[in-house]
Amino acid sequence: MRLAIDRIEAATSRIDDVFLNTPQYVCPNLSKALGCRIVLKVETLNPIRCFKGRGAETVLSRLDRSDSPKSVICASAGNLGQALAYCGRKRGFDVTVTASAAANPLKLERMRALGADVVTVDGAIEEALEAALTRSEETGAFLLEDSRNLDTCEGAGTIGLELSTLPFVLNVVLVSLGAGAMATGIGCAIKSQHPDTRVVCVQPQNAPALTRSFQAGQIVDSGPPNTIADGVAGRYCIPEVLDDLLKIADSAMLVSEESIVAGMRALYEYSGLIVEPAAALGVACLLENQERFRGQTVATVICGSNVSPRDFERWVKP
Repeated sequence: MRLAIDRIEAATSRIDDVFLNTPQYVCPNLSKALGCRIVLKVETLNPIRCFKGRGAETVLSRLDRSDSPKSVICASAGNLGQALAYCGRKRGFDVTVTASAAANPLKLERMRALGADVVTVDGAIEEALEAALTRSEETGAFLLEDSRNLDTCEGAGTIGLELSTLPFVLNVVLVSLGAGAMATGIGCAIKSQHPDTRVVCVQPQNAPALTRSFQAGQIVDSGPPNTIADGVAGRYCIPEVLDDLLKIADSAMLVSEESIVAGMRALYEYSGLIVEPAAALGVACLLENQERFRGQTVATVICGSNVSPRDFERWVKP
């Protein structure tokens, strides 16, 4: 396995405090509604409203200590690009982000506002990644590929270290699954401290690439995604990330679009949190599988809140 707990622990000292030690608490009202003791790990109370700053900081701190040029590029649906722009500006890096022209306009706007040079391309995230690779080769900028770059996984793993400090043991940790950095990083940290805690990954039925591959034990092409959860909407799996996930995760589950919206609504009604669809996958899983988790202590990571007010109103308050 690529990940190691000592490197995740070392990453903590390289991450800006603004991203660390995020709130983690039992939510009584949501627990009562879902029939389990639910712990919310809230990763939205920072300047970029998501967890991606942990990985971006880990990447850039390593580049800061090397002779690499202070220029980086990534492909992003929005959250990674915002993280890289914010952290890069603070550290004096030039940041370029390639994104699909169909990406969330709010996220594109915020990446630019944070100082990134945003280049839009036709197609999906895979085409944006191809464009980033080409530009990296042409300019010499460091290419940051989320999840393939181990620093992004180890930075996200610091979330798991913090969850491990709770004064009680978790039965389950539910982690939203996209490219896999958060799931593998958190999973590695949790399993190193509490091997009996189950790590359950959750992905939309309409964007099931890594889940289908995990269940099959090999890469499966699930076709193009079609989900409101743009933060986890990739078509292809990174082979080494799948290898890590197979060693770390206990299971991977799929949820419907309707349950994702219901999860967003439940988090708003019972905890007062406004979240983007990818952040509601854990609650969506609990809604679809209440008997499976009944009476257990379950943590879910609220990984982002970059959702436009108009979309939130349309989905959650029709």
